[in-house]
Amino acid sequence: MVKLTIVEDRPTPKEVYNWKVYFYASMACWASVMIGYDSAFIGSAMALKSFKDEFNLSTQSKSESALLSANIVSCYQAGCFFGALSGYFIGYYWGRKWGLFAASMVFLVGSVLQVVSSHKTGLGIMYAGRAIAGWSVGVASNLTPIYIAEISPPAIRGRLIGLYELGWQIGAVVGFWIGYGVNQHVPYGNKQWMIPFAVQLVPGGCLAMGALTLRESPRWLASRDRFAPALKNLAHVRGLPEEHPYVQEEMYEIKSAIEHDEERAGRGVLAPMRALFTNKSYVKRLGICVMLFAMQNGTGINAINYYAPTVFASIGVTGTSSSLLTTGVFGLVKFAVAIVWLLWLVDRYGRKILLLVGALGGALSMIWIGVYIAVAKPAEHPTSTLSGGGISAIVAFYLWTCFYGPTWNGTPWVFGAETMPTFIRSATQAFIAASNWLFAFLIARFTPQMFAAMGFGVYLFFAALMLVSIPIVYFVVPETSGIPLEHMDELFAVSPRKAHAIVSERLHKQHENDTFDDKPQQEQLEKAESRDEHHIV
Repeated sequence: MVKLTIVEDRPTPKEVYNWKVYFYASMACWASVMIGYDSAFIGSAMALKSFKDEFNLSTQSKSESALLSANIVSCYQAGCFFGALSGYFIGYYWGRKWGLFAASMVFLVGSVLQVVSSHKTGLGIMYAGRAIAGWSVGVASNLTPIYIAEISPPAIRGRLIGLYELGWQIGAVVGFWIGYGVNQHVPYGNKQWMIPFAVQLVPGGCLAMGALTLRESPRWLASRDRFAPALKNLAHVRGLPEEHPYVQEEMYEIKSAIEHDEERAGRGVLAPMRALFTNKSYVKRLGICVMLFAMQNGTGINAINYYAPTVFASIGVTGTSSSLLTTGVFGLVKFAVAIVWLLWLVDRYGRKILLLVGALGGALSMIWIGVYIAVAKPAEHPTSTLSGGGISAIVAFYLWTCFYGPTWNGTPWVFGAETMPTFIRSATQAFIAASNWLFAFLIARFTPQMFAAMGFGVYLFFAALMLVSIPIVYFVVPETSGIPLEHMDELFAVSPRKAHAIVSERLHKQHENDTFDDKPQQEQLEKAESRDEHHIV
């Protein structure tokens, strides 16, 4: 039986784990459905003969076709990069709720431009639509993890941020399968390739409607000196009265953390950036987060996401239909293991051990694929059926998915959303998300050329990068699971290998006498008040 047990940093009323916090996180995660679909469908759509003929890709040489395909894919990541940076300013001035709403509306514009492009307009409209949609995705990838982290109780923060990853995988499953579906059931013609592009409008529209239902982040409201609505929203999300000692103490900690940060950094839109780059601890944390996303892309995931049909063709899968079917199965496996990560792993085993296991297992799987291609050379000996070795390579590929999906796929996003103080979280998330899209851009832009030049060496290259990540994660990355956001300074002040145990023990001692019953008690309230004479009411 599945036991979704949680480890609390302090005694917590059962009302805190209510449907509201899951609902708001789920509505925000339409952003990740939008992102997941956009990241997955493009490879399958470009593999359709109708798309190739529409934009004359089928008449180009192999190198020219690869270059145009890389441009179509990579201008999306370029937009994402700039959108992630823009997301900081949007989040600072407009907040999480209205920032997500604005991103969704711009995304719809970009999606429409992609649908109306054709051989008559040329690829310019397609490039513009991809870049505009990418900008919106960059903004959403910045704001969504922040919003979820800021409304989450610490004990289920990983699980709720994991919904972001789950939404990504739901979108990806649809994106991976839609190419196969239209290839099988929609006649050759413009409609065949336009349908996958038009489906982008569905998650974009759902995010727009979902954003309107959100309660603004209490932490963002408090950072703007709007303490009354902050307390109101916090109590609403926690399912408790505003005067409840649990709500009062959490609000006290939020306010104290913000005041502490602002005393050191000052106020204004650029103050968080100055604070970020003048504080060694913050720079260190940012460096770790960026490094995790570099290593995530070093697993090869975005080469597979954007060029899955090409990847399977290199293993020996022939024919458009077979390639798209195999790609769709990859999406289903990736989705299934994401569920495992969300329900069983992220808050039970933490972040660090998952990264270590994923890197080792993924590297071994990639090595097997590379060795098979080097020995069998399936591209030079095409057949209508896979050999035993080819089947084993496909199994190894899906095994790689099983190692990657519940580890590196979502964990860096969880880690990045947890590590920074409230006052600079938007700024740091902008750089973190931008770094992810920068690395994704590099992979998407050069993957076709890598396969052409390196062959089986591509798989050994990604395997080597995963092996290199193991000692880095072990010695540099601290465990953050179950640590409140307001105590991350303590976590990064000690040795990464021992930090979690030290801070957890300190928090346990701090709260060992705190008991919160279903009904607020006056003595509990006085205990919270005694920590600061300026108790929030």
